[in-house]
Amino acid sequence: LVVGRPSEFDWDNAKEYSGMLVQTPDNFGNSYDYTELATKIKETGMIFTICADILSLAVFKTPGAMGADIAVGSAQRMGIPFGYGGPHPGYFAASKKLQRKIPGRIIGISKDAHGNQAFRMALQTREQHIRRDKATSNICTSQALLANMASFYIQWHGANGLKKIANKVRFMSQILLEELG
Repeated sequence: LVVGRPSEFDWDNAKEYSGMLVQTPDNFGNSYDYTELATKIKETGMIFTICADILSLAVFKTPGAMGADIAVGSAQRMGIPFGYGGPHPGYFAASKKLQRKIPGRIIGISKDAHGNQAFRMALQTREQHIRRDKATSNICTSQALLANMASFYIQWHGANGLKKIANKVRFMSQILLEELG
């Protein structure tokens, strides 16, 4: 594991690595377009992962559009207050070439009580090894509740509302930075 700036990566020894992970926005709120980096990484055969703030994706280029193989991040920003417990919901997406390498199925097909086809999330924290009457934790319920809250927040605000919120957050962050500086 090597921690550092992508601009300082030793490309001569790139074959020694399996992948690269970058974050956008970074610790200082700077967002970058990693399209050129993705092209360079693909030439080496490494897997490129972008950890992106989900709200920033409403206004900035998405990891998929930049050429990332994997996109991950937290969905806590989607209407879940900090003090509302956790673990918070997250997101995970992979390119077509990696779909078969993801552990478990993410979306499964079920039938409802009336025999209608329904899609369901299948990749989650579960206590499958413990019988219901012996379970000592409600982590599954906690995660499902927070994920549902986040999804309802996204649906309520819609694409335009999320864009408006993201721009407001960015604007307020800039004001804070200027006042602190």
